Amino acid sequence: MKEIFKKFLRNFGHILSYLFPYKLYAEYAKIRKFIFSGYIKGQFKSVGKNFTVGFPLYMQGGNYIVIGDNFTAFSRFWIDAYDSYEGKIHQPQLVIGNNVSFNFDCHIGCINKVIIGNDILVASKVYITDHFHGDIERNLTPPTKRPLVSKGPVIIEDNVWIGEAVVIMPNVTIGKNSIIGANSVVTKSFPQNSLIAGVPAKLIRTL
Repeated sequence: MKEIFKKFLRNFGHILSYLFPYKLYAEYAKIRKFIFSGYIKGQFKSVGKNFTVGFPLYMQGGNYIVIGDNFTAFSRFWIDAYDSYEGKIHQPQLVIGNNVSFNFDCHIGCINKVIIGNDILVASKVYITDHFHGDIERNLTPPTKRPLVSKGPVIIEDNVWIGEAVVIMPNVTIGKNSIIGANSVVTKSFPQNSLIAGVPAKLIRTL
């Protein structure tokens, strides 16, 4: 029965493709994005002008999150600021500047401080976190029961380009005008004008 229903939905979609050209469907998707952006905007502490996000968006602790002007995030953007977890209290501060764009499937996690500057371009599947899910001393405790631990904030300065599937770990500062190559894992800080790449990320050259 389930397969018959799936087949019906596929065929129905195929029929709609003749009735409603892709351009028309794209306009509908754009309208839905603006409606959703207006709805979710009120869930944050502060949001600037020209705020646009795709559906769905996953959020936790919006009252600790500040976003500047001209922010864009594509579908499945995941942003969370936890003030408590497993009995431990946190004071998260998550600030995103002006003219910041995130592509699909990005995740920002904060229990301490994450500061993202102005004019930042972020590719898809990027993960930025200021904490670890537990520590080695508690390795016999199930991971979901371990308290979250932060070794320091994440600060991304202005005019940084972050490539596809990059991971930025806690206690890291990325200097302004830097580029992070695809699939890099950033475990330490780098000065401004750095081109970095690798696992763990290393300085390739100064721009």
